[in-house]
Amino acid sequence: MPVPVPQQRSVPAAETSHGDLTLLVIEDDPAGTTITVPELSAAAGTRVRIRTARNLTEAARLLTDDVDCILLDLALPVAGSGEPASERADELAALTHVLRIAPLHAVLALTAEDDTALAAEAVRVGAQDYLFRGELDARVLSRAIRYAVERKRADIAQHQLTESRLRAQENARLERGLLPTPLLEGSGLSFAARYRPGRSRALLGGDFYDVVRTPDGTVHAMIGDVCGHGPDEAALGVELRIAWRALTLAGLCGDELLSTLQQVLEHERQSEEIFATLCTVDIAPDGRRAGLCLAGHPAPLLARHERPARLLPYEDGGPALGLLPRARWPRRQVELGAAWSLMMYTDGLIEGRVGTGGSERLGQDGMVSMINGRLAEGLTGDELLETAVAEVRELNGGELTDDVAVLLLGRDPERIRRWGGSAPRSHPASVDRPSSPPARAARAQRPPL
Repeated sequence: MPVPVPQQRSVPAAETSHGDLTLLVIEDDPAGTTITVPELSAAAGTRVRIRTARNLTEAARLLTDDVDCILLDLALPVAGSGEPASERADELAALTHVLRIAPLHAVLALTAEDDTALAAEAVRVGAQDYLFRGELDARVLSRAIRYAVERKRADIAQHQLTESRLRAQENARLERGLLPTPLLEGSGLSFAARYRPGRSRALLGGDFYDVVRTPDGTVHAMIGDVCGHGPDEAALGVELRIAWRALTLAGLCGDELLSTLQQVLEHERQSEEIFATLCTVDIAPDGRRAGLCLAGHPAPLLARHERPARLLPYEDGGPALGLLPRARWPRRQVELGAAWSLMMYTDGLIEGRVGTGGSERLGQDGMVSMINGRLAEGLTGDELLETAVAEVRELNGGELTDDVAVLLLGRDPERIRRWGGSAPRSHPASVDRPSSPPARAARAQRPPL
């Protein structure tokens, strides 16, 4: 009959004990065991408690969290058969069963002295060590128990380390798969981005962004924010990003694209209260003008050569996706000029606290002032974004609770000529890898963002 599996502890008992040991002896005739508790105590210098079980069913009942080690007789009859285990096809059936019901306990195998091969096989299967009946004295058993317990703890630690490494590798693969790779080849535009999820130990948040270049030479950029910070919101953000890329490559833009994205949101969201803000920009092939659509999202920041950065107009924006069933999103024409930089961001960048006691928020005005200050120090591209995010965290007095996504697109005619009309290959944004702000060496002439 099946033996109930006891609930296993997450930490071996030896990690919480103070020198005391509990040994569970599983033997067909426990009364025949010659080792007594006083002998073990004298040999080990610590208190040793011994429990005995005549079969596996009884052992399962006695296998509690305070048991440190199990001494198993490999000749123990298997349930349902009166034959010794050594005469059965599977001589390690009892050991296999014990390892299954006690995966976090140290196990010692006890066998006859002439069963060296069986003892070695027991260790290969999962026992921490083996003992022969002929050498079963107090000192040997005490040493074997302590060795087995420490070896089991080391095995568990190694297993946890391996799991942690595999999880980190899987997270890296997930990061590469879910975060976008900008498609900007041939555009001549520069690109930089930073992404920081607000949830502790999370890989992705509800913020999302993407940049693609269509065959006609137009560069399309998007950044958005799903309300909320849980895994459902992060998954919805990925769905919206992928849908936006597919619709953009299919030729949709502006109001038509946002209306379709709203349908995707309405079908995929968990509740009707979920909405998403969005900002889309389509930059003409010559790079001098762009179309802007806002769906409840903060306006981008534009900096032209030798001019302070300023926010683009917000008045013509539409509502967030998912709020109004028949909403419309007008497209505003924006003149960019010959040399410029455009920063798109989510509200996590501007909603951090500032000031004494953290009673005020940074806000868009504070962000513009901060960015212009860093521009005056000569920061550009990746350095600018990394410093800006680090400064927002510092002003907030610690980690930001909201997700933060920032991307930076720029056009520099000198750079385009230097690269022969194309930009170097773009890379995905760095994710949650803060570093110290770079050196801020002043320059005589301030370049674009």
